[in-house]
Amino acid sequence: MEKIKVKDKEFALYISRAEIEKQIDTTAAVINTELADKNPLFVVVLNGAFIFAADLLRKITIPCEVNFIRVSSYEGVNTTGQVKEFLGLNQNIENRTVVIVEDIIDTGITMSMLLDTLGKKNPADIRVSSLFVKPGKLQVDLKIDYHCFNIDNDFIVGYGLDYDDAGRNLPDIYKIVE
Repeated sequence: MEKIKVKDKEFALYISRAEIEKQIDTTAAVINTELADKNPLFVVVLNGAFIFAADLLRKITIPCEVNFIRVSSYEGVNTTGQVKEFLGLNQNIENRTVVIVEDIIDTGITMSMLLDTLGKKNPADIRVSSLFVKPGKLQVDLKIDYHCFNIDNDFIVGYGLDYDDAGRNLPDIYKIVE
């Protein structure tokens, strides 16, 4: 198992780029079928979801639009439990089908806040798409419409996910070695 060092932490290979691509293909196919007549607006959560979103959206074959928001709740390897919104949605979503594209859902607090905030803007429908979900760490009840992987409660880095702003550029997913 390949190991790497990011800043002061050691990480081991967890999910290969090939496995990620396969799951994204499957997820995109489902979205293309389910939302074929909806012209969905994909709302990508920065910074972590940018690589997942780029790869997912290249596989979306139906008419769609894309916008970006930025939220954060992490410091180091732990969630702070507080959500900070830095950059908001600048597009009218009333009567639109919205798909939130997230890198990882662990406690669900950030996603719950996003669903509440976007729901006040009267969309026709809001769907959730995430590369990773940590079912064992969820603290809120969420409907996650599309996801690629359920994972354990390990801290991961790579493919857009970071450790203190480092490691986003890694093509594979690595988990922390305790």
